[in-house]
Amino acid sequence: MFSHYIKKILAADVYDVAEQTPLDLASGLSRRLGQQVLLKREDLQPIFSFKLRGAYNRIKKLDPETRQRGVITASAGNHAQGVALAAQKLRIPAVIVMGRNTPDIKVRAVARLGAKIILHGDSYDEAADHAHQLAVEHDYTYVHPFNDPDVIAGQGTVGMEILRQHTDPIDAIFVPVGGGGLISGIGTYVKYLRPDVKVIGVEAEGSACLWAALNAGKRVRLNPDELDQFADGTAVLQVGTETFKLAKHCVDEVIRVTTDEICAAIKDIFEDTRTISEPSGALAVAGLKRYLARAQSRSIPPQTYVAVVSGSNVNFDRLRHISERTEIGEGRELLLGVTIPEKPGSFRQFCAAIGKRNITEFNYRYASSLGAQVLVGIQTHPQDRDLVLGRLASRYSLVDLSENEVAVLHVRHMVGGRAEGVEQERLFRFEFPERPGALLRFLTGLGKDFNISMFHYRNHGSAYGRVLVGIQVPKTEVSRFEASLADIGFRWWDETENPAYRLFLA
Repeated sequence: MFSHYIKKILAADVYDVAEQTPLDLASGLSRRLGQQVLLKREDLQPIFSFKLRGAYNRIKKLDPETRQRGVITASAGNHAQGVALAAQKLRIPAVIVMGRNTPDIKVRAVARLGAKIILHGDSYDEAADHAHQLAVEHDYTYVHPFNDPDVIAGQGTVGMEILRQHTDPIDAIFVPVGGGGLISGIGTYVKYLRPDVKVIGVEAEGSACLWAALNAGKRVRLNPDELDQFADGTAVLQVGTETFKLAKHCVDEVIRVTTDEICAAIKDIFEDTRTISEPSGALAVAGLKRYLARAQSRSIPPQTYVAVVSGSNVNFDRLRHISERTEIGEGRELLLGVTIPEKPGSFRQFCAAIGKRNITEFNYRYASSLGAQVLVGIQTHPQDRDLVLGRLASRYSLVDLSENEVAVLHVRHMVGGRAEGVEQERLFRFEFPERPGALLRFLTGLGKDFNISMFHYRNHGSAYGRVLVGIQVPKTEVSRFEASLADIGFRWWDETENPAYRLFLA
């Protein structure tokens, strides 16, 4: 199996459009981690992603007659740009089907490359089904984003370059995983020539389809209602048949990372390169850091690690959200809900207990004569975290909200008081598709029977908006209310018992 793919990778025709990207030393990250960390800079490709390698290799290998009939794919991101650029270079028609909630920046990027764009459906699956239908109707060739031998071989040239650029020992190569095309291509090549090198996949916790498949011993389809879209470039429901067949033999392990760890990795990459990676592009660095943190329990000598920075197509308006989450991801900010006495001098005593540490935010609202609720952000570092928590917990009643999604995404921007006389209120967190009509659909689905008592929305520049809603739901109407939510079809979580809500909004 490997020898067949080695020949395909060596024969892959990608350099008409792709660059041999540098393998750069991440000096700051290396110094902090005590290891040599090298970044494979696929974010420096002409479309700022590795995806053009596989797309071009697949299309170039079509016979001339088939090629001239045109190609089609379904993608809202980097693969779409790869297919469009390949078609532009080869002067053939290209059709890209995207979901209707695709951010405008991605639509414009593909349009600039000359492809015809069709907006269809509310999900990747709906767009892909439509693309396959059009392929049959118009005799287009469908270019799959990952589950195709020629696409895998094109992505495998990344592994070929790494081994040619660094001939000294490498302990492990960390690779972001979506459908598995990149890791199966890199892993196949690396394991054939250097079987001692570990190949480690990295996935976001909420979209870990390869992790689930390797643990189950078979391909697993994730629940689309629970798929996390933050690292949208790798948010795939199921690993490919061909990529899974290869990954079973060439992937040593898969590490899952949180949103906050991804955001912290984006900052790490920025500090060493002065470029901003997209969330999927920073997965490998986040996984490398978690891998080394896990290994701290045993002393390991300095090693060389490679992390593939796979892309930098990040929406500008996502940067605010990424920046907010970075400090928490690095353990550099504590977000605490603290009850302090409602009397003169309490603020001063509380600040004295914090000590000489930077307060990143301080939100207060009078609650009652019994005590005041304070939402405070404290800049710290991982080694200092337990000391701060211990000192404050010995003097005050507190809740650590640093990893509480409701607190981090919403409550810290809402602290300001409670509504008097609001009865039977329940709190829900929703993900709305970022497209016109989403709010109207939500309100229409609720009808006139359920009163909205609180509403908070922030645009994070992704395909889904995060919304926090307080709704008055009588106990006798709970079943009918939940049936309405099912009809609306948006993802939701009941946060009524969330401590952040109880402390500051209820």
